[in-house]
Amino acid sequence: MQTPTSTDAYVIGIDYGSDSVRAVLVNAHTGVEIAQAVHLYARWKEQRYCNATKNQFRQHPLDHIEGLEATVRRVAQKVPAEQIVGLAVDTTGSTPGPVDEHGVALALKPGFEENPNAMFVLWKDHTALPEAAEINRKARTWGGEDFTQFEGGIYSSEWFWAKIAHVVREDEAVAQAAYSWMEHCDWLTLLLTGGELKTFKRSRCAAGHKAMWHESWGGLPSEEFLTLLEPKLVGLRERLFEETYTADEVAGNLSEEWAQRLGLTTNTVVAVGSFDAHAGAVAGEIEAYSMVKVMGTSTCDIVVAPMDEVGGKLVPGICGQVDGSVIPGMLGLEAGQSAVGDLLAWFRGVIEWPLRTLLPQSSVLTPEQQAALREELSDKMMAELNVAAAAVNPEESQVLALDWVNGRRTPDANQALKGAIMNLTMGTSAPQIFRALVESICYGSKQIVERFEQEGIPIKQVIGLGGVAKKSGFMMQTLADVLNRPIKVAESDQAPALGSAMYAAVAAGIHPDVVTAQKAMGNGFAETYTPNPARVADYQRRYEQYQAFGQYVEHATQLQPGEVAETELVDQA
Repeated sequence: MQTPTSTDAYVIGIDYGSDSVRAVLVNAHTGVEIAQAVHLYARWKEQRYCNATKNQFRQHPLDHIEGLEATVRRVAQKVPAEQIVGLAVDTTGSTPGPVDEHGVALALKPGFEENPNAMFVLWKDHTALPEAAEINRKARTWGGEDFTQFEGGIYSSEWFWAKIAHVVREDEAVAQAAYSWMEHCDWLTLLLTGGELKTFKRSRCAAGHKAMWHESWGGLPSEEFLTLLEPKLVGLRERLFEETYTADEVAGNLSEEWAQRLGLTTNTVVAVGSFDAHAGAVAGEIEAYSMVKVMGTSTCDIVVAPMDEVGGKLVPGICGQVDGSVIPGMLGLEAGQSAVGDLLAWFRGVIEWPLRTLLPQSSVLTPEQQAALREELSDKMMAELNVAAAAVNPEESQVLALDWVNGRRTPDANQALKGAIMNLTMGTSAPQIFRALVESICYGSKQIVERFEQEGIPIKQVIGLGGVAKKSGFMMQTLADVLNRPIKVAESDQAPALGSAMYAAVAAGIHPDVVTAQKAMGNGFAETYTPNPARVADYQRRYEQYQAFGQYVEHATQLQPGEVAETELVDQA
């Protein structure tokens, strides 16, 4: 492959989020954005194949395919196709789905088109709580290697093996038809390259952080352990993978079919896939001992550290530590919170109920215009709520909340936990409750920082990126006050997509490594939030109350019938 040297070389980063996909076209040498496009998932928007009361969230692969064509074709039209030298995909995770022997998603095959179990199991699907608890128990009692040790020591219902075990137990038809399973980022990369499933290069960050892959035990957990977990998993290990690859490596070139569908050429290099938070951390210019907070529907906290400095140190209660998962040659460590944007969206849904149910139907406006009017009023309401919440004096409001409406990811995964609010009175206002929810997110973040530092991983700077970081100055200032640390906010509006573009530029030979690509293509920082000294002491006191409240709720609240806390069986072992 001839290395492009012209400044007229471009790469595309494709970022699949929970609600939409976006693509950015950037200059491969400078990172200057040329174009971007966003596509909302049509079926997901209607919440088809989902059941929030059961914590079931599934996505149809047609949503992903339609979004891929809509966004990439739009941005690719801005420059000559032959100048687009590479592209890369990042997705949410763990979001696995069943495939046939050719890597075709089962939901695209006759008989499975409307079966949620044949679709991609979105990261926030928590239907696999019992399976996660079983993995944790058996990992400590089966007499062999503890395969959870590099996953923070507690396996989550949000992750690869728990979800697969749950689906094959629940759905015999899918269990029989699924030749293999793929993470969303891997499936899309295979789709684009048209390669063979058996030789396809799987993502290191996906496998290491979510599938218990580690070089020290030869890759994935042993066949003996997996079949002990669930007999229906027999033989699956050999139909998966042994080797994994970092996101700066070449997965292949665009297939002829997809080059035509996207308006590109077969010379376009496709990099190995990655997770959105890992790609976002790269665009956020992560360096040793920085914590990059990728703040969207949930938050992923990404840290990298030199391998020789961390050595054999294991950090309990996080979402894994993997060699090369973010920046090749460095250890990538991941933590996070299961609901951030989702927590605020939940409260928005509660208070906008009158708009959705009581706003009079108009014979003058079309249904689409009525929906737009409701959305406009809701946006104005939330804008006013943010202003009013920011004006609340925290010393005068005793409302305290827990941010666990979608369970707890870190520290110490327990997706069975529920959110809670205390100290409500007849005088409590909506802005006070909203502020308490924002503060709870910040307290949860402080627990994560403390866990890293207690285990000998210093956090030398904090960087925020994503929709919440860019849009909510109130949230970011509160976070700076609670952490008592400055927080830099990345400039890019589409940081994960930009990070994927950086990976693509390395795979295409434009830059020799990811660190060089970061320096050349980084967009810098928009602003820095500094702690308000007058708030720090009060927030420390309230943080201690948050911790006590959390301990009470975690240990005193009875689980619903049939639910099993992911940590319950671990504690018993």
